Amino acid sequence: MRDIIRGLVPGDSLEAEHQSDTLRWLRSTDDVFRRVKPATPPRHLVAYIVPVDPTDGSVLLVDHINAGLWLPPGGHVEPDEHPARTARREAREELGIDADRGRFDERPTFLTVTRTVGLDHGHTDVSVWFLVHCRRGMPLELDRNEFREARWWSPSELEAGDPGQFDPHFARFLSKTKQRV
Repeated sequence: MRDIIRGLVPGDSLEAEHQSDTLRWLRSTDDVFRRVKPATPPRHLVAYIVPVDPTDGSVLLVDHINAGLWLPPGGHVEPDEHPARTARREAREELGIDADRGRFDERPTFLTVTRTVGLDHGHTDVSVWFLVHCRRGMPLELDRNEFREARWWSPSELEAGDPGQFDPHFARFLSKTKQRV
């Protein structure tokens, strides 16, 4: 895991801070997998998968019931699971899509450390964000236990949207990945 985090090139000073913080955390523990919901241990690994349509730059986000935010799909990394495998698994479980049918980047694009919001007492997610290029209009099988809906957001809709309705780091993610889409 340390090599994955070290391999990220921070897009800004906050991501560099998150990278340093995560590397310190990884040196201090081998207890990085959530075992008991919501917060045991209080900090754990998460993998986001961000579907992007390379033809128009639109991004698929889900309206997360517990968080009350539009987020990329994703979830907690299982014990001994590589985060890229987690991203693929979550794409299948939460959206019904096969990430390998698109252009899936094995290396994470972005790293965040975030205190969660929602119905539980909260915990800290150390999240690695993976891109998958796929086409809007592909059939989805949405996990209705976790999400109200899913929708493709065009770049102009994302720019015009209220930042408070998205993951707190989402605008930074978009800035960093603009050249990669």
